[in-house]
Amino acid sequence: MKWVLENLPYLADSAWAHLQLSIPPIILSFVLSVPLGWLANRYRLFRGPLLTVAGLLYAIPSLPLLVVLPLLIGTGLRSPVNVVIGLTLYGMALMVRSTADALEAVEPDVRQSATAIGFSAWGRFFAVDFPLAGPVLLAGMRVVVVSTVSLVTVGGVLGVNGLGLLFTDGLQRAIIAEIVSGIVLTVVLALVLDRLLVLLGRALMPWTKANATPSRRAARRVMATA
Repeated sequence: MKWVLENLPYLADSAWAHLQLSIPPIILSFVLSVPLGWLANRYRLFRGPLLTVAGLLYAIPSLPLLVVLPLLIGTGLRSPVNVVIGLTLYGMALMVRSTADALEAVEPDVRQSATAIGFSAWGRFFAVDFPLAGPVLLAGMRVVVVSTVSLVTVGGVLGVNGLGLLFTDGLQRAIIAEIVSGIVLTVVLALVLDRLLVLLGRALMPWTKANATPSRRAARRVMATA
């Protein structure tokens, strides 16, 4: 406890750096996954290959990926850009399937009714399909948030600033309090971001109940990717 009190500014800086590395991949993975998930749901020809590639991306070990990325994109080994790109790929690997399942969960009768009253294909997507898929998309994003916050710590092995440095430095110097602080702060950060995401979902989707999803089957698929 004494070490923690003496190093509060260091812990705060590490947590802030960790947050800065976590937010961009979360946002980018959502923005990039929605059109790919729509493509996988709309055209069955693409569904198998897209979901297979997404699954293979998530199977790549995080540390080797962060080592190889600088060679591919020409950045330094310790560049935060590597972490952002790598975790965006992992987030997309989760969200492409979640988006496809979320859109598939929208009842066909609802789509037909929207078309019958004059919605165009894109108008129906933005006004009907996307809002109704929102709860399952939210469930998928909650998985992405927790996964991303956790994986950012791997950057500490390469010297990227964040809570991961607390683990590497604590191990090298045999400071248990530093390691425990890193673990606790990582969990707290994940829980805070998850809670904020839930609150955002309630604000954007007031018509849904806290435990409602358009399809239990789709929700189970989302959580199975965790």
